[in-house]
Amino acid sequence: MALKSEAPTTLPRLALLLGDMTGIGPELVARVMSDRRLADVARIVVLGDVRVLEMGARDAGVPLAVNRVTDVNSIDWDAPGTPVMDLGNIDPETLPRAVMSPESGKLTGETLAEAIRLALAGMFDAITFAPLNKAALHAGGWKFPDEHKMFAHLLGHKGYFSEMNVLDGQWMSRVTSHVSLRTALDMITHESIIEALELVDRTMRLAGIEQPRIAVAALNPHAGENGLFGREEIDLIGPAVRAAAETGINCKGPFPSDTVYIKAFAGEYDSVVAMYHDQGQIATKLRGFNRGVTVTAGLDTVFTTPAHGTAFDIVGKGVASTGALESAVRLAAQLAGRKRAASQTGQTTSSINAISGKASNVPVQ
Repeated sequence: MALKSEAPTTLPRLALLLGDMTGIGPELVARVMSDRRLADVARIVVLGDVRVLEMGARDAGVPLAVNRVTDVNSIDWDAPGTPVMDLGNIDPETLPRAVMSPESGKLTGETLAEAIRLALAGMFDAITFAPLNKAALHAGGWKFPDEHKMFAHLLGHKGYFSEMNVLDGQWMSRVTSHVSLRTALDMITHESIIEALELVDRTMRLAGIEQPRIAVAALNPHAGENGLFGREEIDLIGPAVRAAAETGINCKGPFPSDTVYIKAFAGEYDSVVAMYHDQGQIATKLRGFNRGVTVTAGLDTVFTTPAHGTAFDIVGKGVASTGALESAVRLAAQLAGRKRAASQTGQTTSSINAISGKASNVPVQ
């Protein structure tokens, strides 16, 4: 049965992108739009090529009526059909499937850029995109290490930002991200650790968590074993954590990285800040590879996406799970809604938790 929001005009407006058409993204989007299962959380417009969306509907085996729109402001949200802003830029018949395609990466980047342009123009409050392929994006001419840096560039963002992963109530972040391990070691500084902690605290408060409990992972084995395996914990990480705590951030550490995630998933902490990418990603992906959500934290525009990839091995089989995409939409809607409410009442991000009074948990399944 189709869901209908009681007050659709008050919900955030969200652009839902199909991701890289060579992967499972079109199928995922078609499935969640076919029965309007997310109509209670956001006013969703699919942004992309109708032909790709229709291909996704065939893959998913679902009926999907399309309502082409050109102006988000004039959409009748109670009308039947899926609102689609048809860019007409990708002919699925001309591109391969289930493989990395530079041409598809190029077009995926163009669609993302258009979504950002429309968000900057005030048409959308948030952007959720189905899985894309970083290698294809780069090979297609978008010369960024990842999509997050691409977003920051297109937004003209100056300052710190980071990718975060949300899974089972845990918000996982890191001091360094998509760089080599050797480069990461040079990027771990007193300042970068504090910036990471401030961003995690600020973003979680935006999501309604009143006082996030943040654990910080050590860099060296056994947290350095009192300097036996390195002094970074003693000379660098520990002092930065204490300095952040003195500003009011509820953070502790550093803790050995091979046990801190056990503590977090047992409920002792709401977030773990890792020192480098794989330190956190291995733990979270083992916990729930197909359920997590990725958030680009620190940018003015809200971006979310499933934490899993394009899943070339199951493309076209109609078996892809929509759980992570649904959670990504719900989280984007929650962040955008609270951000809008804060701006309307003149609140700052640090006090935004007062909007709802109680901490809320985003259902990432």
